[in-house]
Amino acid sequence: MCREVDLRQAVLAKNDASAHTLRDRLAARGTTVVNLLSSPGSGKTALLEQELLRARERSVSVAALTADLATENDATRLARAGVPVKQVLTDGLCHLEAGMLAGHLDGWLPEDTRLLFVENVGNLVCPASYDLGETLRVVLASVTEGEDKPLKYPTAFGLAHLVVVTKTDLAEAVEFDGLAFRTNVEQVNPGVEVIMTSARRGKGVGALLDRATAAAAGTPVHTPVMARQPHTHHGHTHTHSHAHPHTEAADAGALAPTRS
Repeated sequence: MCREVDLRQAVLAKNDASAHTLRDRLAARGTTVVNLLSSPGSGKTALLEQELLRARERSVSVAALTADLATENDATRLARAGVPVKQVLTDGLCHLEAGMLAGHLDGWLPEDTRLLFVENVGNLVCPASYDLGETLRVVLASVTEGEDKPLKYPTAFGLAHLVVVTKTDLAEAVEFDGLAFRTNVEQVNPGVEVIMTSARRGKGVGALLDRATAAAAGTPVHTPVMARQPHTHHGHTHTHSHAHPHTEAADAGALAPTRS
């Protein structure tokens, strides 16, 4: 058992080092990463498509990378927004890792990309432990998933910089209790912002882009309590740190200026 724990710690430590390097490299070229996590069927692809359309309308240079175990369905949908999109097939792996992401960006990511949205594999367990070099980690949950989702997946919600509720047009039909959901989010991640959205109705669409562009401009993101201290999760102790990339790049001596 100890050997298994040690192996997990080593894997996470290697990933953290890769994430730090990737964050510095992207910061030097002015690219900010937004990592989107959710359960399958939460509606994150539908919302992301709308956010990409808004970005294009606002002349914000964006790209999207989407990960799934199989099919290129999500990439096909996101490409309708008219922005650079890449599908990553994980061949059974339940999450993206920083080194994997870096490999897929090489030779593909346009040089002028200001925001890179990464749609992680649909899973709230494995992806929660892996830093991808992001500045903004967003966890999404649909109203159909229930108000207790944050309590069931405390690491995913506890490390989020932003929480997004989707499919609010169905809230009344499924008797979703928004106040109870916010209370449960607050329990695992005090002070984090919760945004209510409906991609179908257009409610809240553009808010995610607003938060992402603000982070890219240097506005500090929410700091989860869980990110400030080591915690035990799935048999390993791990400390998450998601400093703003421009700050880390400066600390590392990156020379390339970032764009405003």
